[in-house]
Amino acid sequence: MAPLTLPMPAAGASGPPVVAPLPIAVGRPAVLALDLGTTTGWALRGQDGGITSGTITFKPTRFEGGGMRYLRFRSWLGELAGLTGGLARIAFEEVRSHAGTDAAHLYGGFLAHLSAWCEERGVAYEGVPVGTIKRFATGRGNADKTAMIAAMRARGFAPADDNEADAIALLLWATGPQGGRA
Repeated sequence: MAPLTLPMPAAGASGPPVVAPLPIAVGRPAVLALDLGTTTGWALRGQDGGITSGTITFKPTRFEGGGMRYLRFRSWLGELAGLTGGLARIAFEEVRSHAGTDAAHLYGGFLAHLSAWCEERGVAYEGVPVGTIKRFATGRGNADKTAMIAAMRARGFAPADDNEADAIALLLWATGPQGGRA
């Protein structure tokens, strides 16, 4: 099959997309890992086995209602699914306690839209506790943000921030033999 040129961010990059030739179907299911929030960290293992990661911000602009962030989130999920030839599975960081009420409400909104989007399309999804991800990446279930970034850099990635580092760690856990199934 001839490769199709699609806009995708460079592996380990947080910046704008670059054009890279990607085979549409190689046989391996695409898996997406998300650290949900206004600034969402994401990591994607494509059908070719390559890992791409970054962050995306869903902060509403001055003249938008609060619901626009969720509509943009759903649209972005659809774009990713289209670019990868379909997502087989999505793993997300399951947060049980938040720093404040606003953070809890925003997380709940993203989670509601993610689960509805997955249910509509028959995409498997699972939450993974924060402590599980941190323990996998650093050996400590209560590792701080700098330790998570350092752990992902030690594995050859270049996360721009803790959101991206968490998403990469989650993807490695979800697709590896220790925790994942794909």
